[in-house]
Amino acid sequence: MKTHQLVLTWIENELSEGRLAVGGRLPAERSLAEQLQVSRTSVREAIRILEAMGVVRAGVGSGPEAGTVVISDPTAALGSALRLHVATQHLPVADIVETRVLLESWAVSHARPDSPELASAANLLDEMEAEEIAVEEFLALDVRFHLALADAAGNAVVSAMMGSLRESITGYASLLTGNLPDWHATAARLRSEHHGILAAVQSDDGERAAKLVAAHIEGYYKEAGLASGGPEPARP
Repeated sequence: MKTHQLVLTWIENELSEGRLAVGGRLPAERSLAEQLQVSRTSVREAIRILEAMGVVRAGVGSGPEAGTVVISDPTAALGSALRLHVATQHLPVADIVETRVLLESWAVSHARPDSPELASAANLLDEMEAEEIAVEEFLALDVRFHLALADAAGNAVVSAMMGSLRESITGYASLLTGNLPDWHATAARLRSEHHGILAAVQSDDGERAAKLVAAHIEGYYKEAGLASGGPEPARP
């Protein structure tokens, strides 16, 4: 085992045993190196890996923001990894979209009608009704709407995976709008479909909500020219 892996294993055990928790701080670099009998370089390497994984945030200098603090941001870490693999063309965008359909269909079919996230989703739809809303702003609100629906299912893993999948292809979703014959007509249709999906979830009709969200997602990408098994969009 490489020495930085010893540090990672120690931190994992500390988290598992409850001696470290979100908001807690790791020992100082020198102290941790002495405790584990490894070099400070190994400690720094381990911390960089944990930062990339969204497990810690390393601060510099002095004061309340200094030191390495335990956080929990799996969406950012998974999203970054997926985005890089999509960029290598090893993970086709069409496959990412298909996986998103599977996850989001499950999420809306299990969403709780009394979930506070649904009120947030409704507010986002109101914002999307604004006249002359910019395409990028519409797409950003669209992402937040779909993530709110996923959160309403109450499954933290599904929420994290949904967030990472959306993040990994956000750039492509934006590029694909250039393929649409009439963005305003598409936006109007998307708004209408959003309202239908939300209404189905609010009425506890999970089966209908799942069918609507699948048709909604697949319809957008098909209209924009990304068919399952078809050519990949130009890389951003």
